[in-house]
Amino acid sequence: MKKSLVALAVLAGFAGAAAAQSSVTLFGVIDVAARYTKANGQDTKQLSNDGSSSSRLGVRGVEDLGGGLKAGFWLEAALSADSGTADSTRFWGRRASVSLMGDFGEVRLGRGKTSTRLVVDDFDVYTTTGLGDVTRLYSTFGLGTSLYDTNNRADNLVQYFLPSDLGGVYGSFDVAAGEGAQGKKMYGGRLGYKAGDLNVAGGYQTTDTQNTKFKQLSLGASYDFKVVKVSGLYSQLKLSSYKQNIYTIGAVVPVTAAGSVTAQFSKASTNSAADALITAPSATNATPINGAGDSKAFTIGYLHNLSKRTALYSTASYIKNDGNANFRVGNNAVAAARGGKSGGLDVGIKHSF
Repeated sequence: MKKSLVALAVLAGFAGAAAAQSSVTLFGVIDVAARYTKANGQDTKQLSNDGSSSSRLGVRGVEDLGGGLKAGFWLEAALSADSGTADSTRFWGRRASVSLMGDFGEVRLGRGKTSTRLVVDDFDVYTTTGLGDVTRLYSTFGLGTSLYDTNNRADNLVQYFLPSDLGGVYGSFDVAAGEGAQGKKMYGGRLGYKAGDLNVAGGYQTTDTQNTKFKQLSLGASYDFKVVKVSGLYSQLKLSSYKQNIYTIGAVVPVTAAGSVTAQFSKASTNSAADALITAPSATNATPINGAGDSKAFTIGYLHNLSKRTALYSTASYIKNDGNANFRVGNNAVAAARGGKSGGLDVGIKHSF
């Protein structure tokens, strides 16, 4: 009997040691908002996802291999909380990666965010989510997602992240294999410096598509003055002779211990070659190109934290298009007329777990 008790105690000790060396976490965000949008003399009312944060469901884990070496995995799926559905095209569409971490940094393999998109996320005060998403004004010059979808996440991605103890310097570098008929070979990276209230970073990436290259350069900076945190972001997108420049300035103002006001202004403009592309369909596009021309976006919002995991928010956004541009405040918003306006307002709640 005593031997059995000793054996059980030893086994329990090994189990405890194993548990201490590895962990698996289930996590997620549910974000739903009541939204109203209007454009071109029409309006729509809907229950929408992702007003402040992207709804998601995921599981991640880390195993301590000893000697300062760790292995990790991350699986994350998009969730449409208004209907209870997930992405039908790829379940782990947000991220699916395995990595090795140590004093050298991190090597990550799989699908995930590109380094240049991380720069845009960091310096957009709405983190490229909801009605304030700065990328609503980013053009792909008519390229569909089958030809170019690495502006956010990439498949077949090999990434290297610098160690976190470099005196404020941070960065990551990407290479995506061009698998399949469409190609889409991509490479890029970012490099930044963050110390105290200051954060500056730059990112660049290029993607092979249609025997040419789609290029993106993004530069951002922010400084927290305590009474207000100010952010600035510049992005340039290029495809062949087509070019777009987007300038963004934003602010986050704490107004109470639990609440803050956000505001952002963006201006996007294309060169004459891209402007001509709108009215003269190319050989690969049977209809005039959407998403080129000059536009301005104005957004203001308020977020109130009820706890560390739950918040209420409201966001109002307005886009003014010039010429033939027809950007709109959301994918599910009423389509804007060329040179027309697009506006929206939502009120929502988000909960993290």
